[in-house]
Amino acid sequence: MKSITPTLYEDEEWRVQVRVAPEIVLSDEERAELTRLVRSKLTSVRLAQRARMVLLAADGAQNKEIAEQVGVGRVQVSRYAQSRMAGIERDLPRGAPPAKVDAARLVELTTQSQPAAATHWSTRKMAAELGVSPSTVMRHWHAHGLKPHLVRSFKVSRDRQFVEKLEDIVGLYLSPPEHALVLCCDEKSQVQALDRTQPGLPLKKGRAQTMTHDYKRNGTTTLFAALNVLDGQVIGQCQPRHTHVEWLKFLRQIDRQIDRQTPKDKTLHLIADNYATHKHPNAQKWLAKHPRFTMHFTPTSASWLNMVERFFRDITTERLRRGVFTSVPELTAAIDEYLAHHNTKPKPFIWTRSARDILQKVIRANQRLSFK
Repeated sequence: MKSITPTLYEDEEWRVQVRVAPEIVLSDEERAELTRLVRSKLTSVRLAQRARMVLLAADGAQNKEIAEQVGVGRVQVSRYAQSRMAGIERDLPRGAPPAKVDAARLVELTTQSQPAAATHWSTRKMAAELGVSPSTVMRHWHAHGLKPHLVRSFKVSRDRQFVEKLEDIVGLYLSPPEHALVLCCDEKSQVQALDRTQPGLPLKKGRAQTMTHDYKRNGTTTLFAALNVLDGQVIGQCQPRHTHVEWLKFLRQIDRQIDRQTPKDKTLHLIADNYATHKHPNAQKWLAKHPRFTMHFTPTSASWLNMVERFFRDITTERLRRGVFTSVPELTAAIDEYLAHHNTKPKPFIWTRSARDILQKVIRANQRLSFK
């Protein structure tokens, strides 16, 4: 109820300690207004209860008595019984006052500095630096789009013919030539047949699927793939190595498979990276004997221009990363099965960014890097 100072009454035989509430004196106007609030049917229940607390306290009732009559707790009585009119009309603030954060300083520290003996800020380190809670730091980071825990790899191509190669390949994506096919070719080398040292636990409610962190390596294979930009179909072949000999075998497979599906006079535009096997003299001789094949090479350090890399990401996340393979033939069979399933309902990847937009982004990156 009220802040109370105990008063002692002593007798010759016994001593009793009794709490006496401070006296509340209400003016006639205050009593009339509080009585009106209690009796009015338009008053909220909360406000009527608080007004009744004040009236009972003014009549000399103690906290326990007021709590029993009003039907609330003694803590609530002690909070509002002596508030008079000014204190019962609005709720008292709950919890600690909101911490005031210098948002500009928080953003500056996050983007322009590093904590001691660390490479990036965490919510707890920043909270300790600014004297606020970690949730406050997280809220401001979210509002400003800052994610210090993430890092992305990149590399700006230094190819002197970057612009020409960029416009050539993007042009094939956005405006493919008539009576021709565009195939994105590459190899996913050193695909490992990994077997776990212990069986994992399956997915269940409240628990993620588990697998051991260590593994047993049972050999490797290389996946050669050619993605048809038009319809998303993939021509694939697994081979033990990735030299120019295997590259020539894959080119012959493309030639045979395309012959069965399209006329022999249809031109084939192959997009590939600058790997040495793609430019081997023997490969160049074979291409010279097959003029329907036209090679387009991506700039150095720009394999992201090759759309088959997107397919490699899919097969890695959907089939290989969590797979368990006891031998290379088992791994090869799984890859062949994935390719066959993919080609039953292929879906092409749609390239949307123009060469000009990409070039402007590269120019901005070069300008930023030149200041470092």
